[in-house]
Amino acid sequence: MYKLRQQFLAGPYLIWIVGFILLPLLMIVYYAFTGSDGSFTLEYIAAAFTSETNRRSIALSLELGLICTLICLVLAYPVAMILNGMHLKNQGFVVFLFMLPMWMNFMLRILAWKLLLSKNGVINSVLASLGLGRVSIINTPAAVVLGMVYDFLPFMLLPIYNAMTRIRTDWIEAAKDLGAGSVTIFFRIIVPLTASGIISGIVMVFVPSLTSFAISQVLGGGHVLLIGNVIEQNFMQGAQWNAGSGLSFVLMIFVIASMAVFGMIDRDGEGTAIW
Repeated sequence: MYKLRQQFLAGPYLIWIVGFILLPLLMIVYYAFTGSDGSFTLEYIAAAFTSETNRRSIALSLELGLICTLICLVLAYPVAMILNGMHLKNQGFVVFLFMLPMWMNFMLRILAWKLLLSKNGVINSVLASLGLGRVSIINTPAAVVLGMVYDFLPFMLLPIYNAMTRIRTDWIEAAKDLGAGSVTIFFRIIVPLTASGIISGIVMVFVPSLTSFAISQVLGGGHVLLIGNVIEQNFMQGAQWNAGSGLSFVLMIFVIASMAVFGMIDRDGEGTAIW
């Protein structure tokens, strides 16, 4: 009877998985490998690499995704070290502080950055009042990267911070007693022991930055065309489901490959736990 209750309670979840995850994925795979007449074709898969627009958008997505990931890593690592050095008792409170901005609607946060970075926005108004001149950031790749870093930085910080909390202080003290300096301790002890958190953060930032389209649409103003924007245009504007599905399938391969690499490196899942 107890098992029947468990299966009954899991029923709505299974329906959700089938209806909103499996079926859409199957539809994407179907449209990616079929033409307008329903026949099998690799035209739309190959278009990801033969079309100049698609190649440029994929290259730009990879470039901005790597830049965003690198910036997040450079910013998050020292912050994680500072937080770990404070020896806070309640780690959940630290997680809460960094996840608090994420409770606000995603589009509202991006629109707020658009208001800040616009030509007559808050930042340019302050610079003009100080006599420093105005800066033109909006509708550029720099604005898109800034929005990505702002949105994805917590996903880099939390795994690294979690990995650092697992480092025992007596290991550091033992290294100091043996004559190891700060640089040696950092590169020979801290970095290897936080490698799982670093890899986890890289994947958790790179994958969404690679597939992002809303940030580039709002902060790029249509001038920064990422692969996500091309897919969105194929589906929503041109009603080209086959072309959009082909690009989505190629992008899905990139994501699966990234997750596979992460799974091989962080087999114990230490970099994913944040509590």
